[in-house]
Amino acid sequence: MVPVLSKPAFQKLGVFLVFAFLLTACSPKLDWRSVQSPQEGYSALFPGKPEKIERRLPYQNQAIPQILEAVKIEDDIYSVSTIYLNKEQSALAPKLLEQLQGNLLNRASVNLESAVSADALYQTANRQRIATKDYFLEFKSAGAVEQSMRVRWITRVTPGNGAWIYQLSVLHTAPARVDAKKFFSEESYSNFFDEFRPE
Repeated sequence: MVPVLSKPAFQKLGVFLVFAFLLTACSPKLDWRSVQSPQEGYSALFPGKPEKIERRLPYQNQAIPQILEAVKIEDDIYSVSTIYLNKEQSALAPKLLEQLQGNLLNRASVNLESAVSADALYQTANRQRIATKDYFLEFKSAGAVEQSMRVRWITRVTPGNGAWIYQLSVLHTAPARVDAKKFFSEESYSNFFDEFRPE
């Protein structure tokens, strides 16, 4: 049986993300800066100064550390979510990643196979290039705004046999629907994904 996060846990995660987005509401437009996050094992290029929020994600009767760095620029929220699993927890990584992916993909009424995606590469801190995929999601909306997202998941094993799970995303909210793959291919979005460097 696939372990799932409880409904209250997902609701708390939603509140966590909304809180992060509200904190970043006054950021300047496209003030690109390199952000070093040695404790989370990465460096990134953000289009403004991100806010950092820490929490513990309840999963299988454990409290999993999660860090979110996010910045809001007009209609877009750029964010890097980091989950750390220690050596004893690292076996949870595949199912936890599956659950994180499923949460977003289900909201867009797609799965990993049916979602619009594109092959991509990311570069580690030691300049190793590794294949990955970017997903382009369009969320169903009953209101006056439309939401779309470009998202990438990366899992990295640590020297001590722990694991990092990274979720990079840009969420776009606007009155009109956009073609997510075309829209998020613009340089202002590609920079954010291309310059992410995990250790």
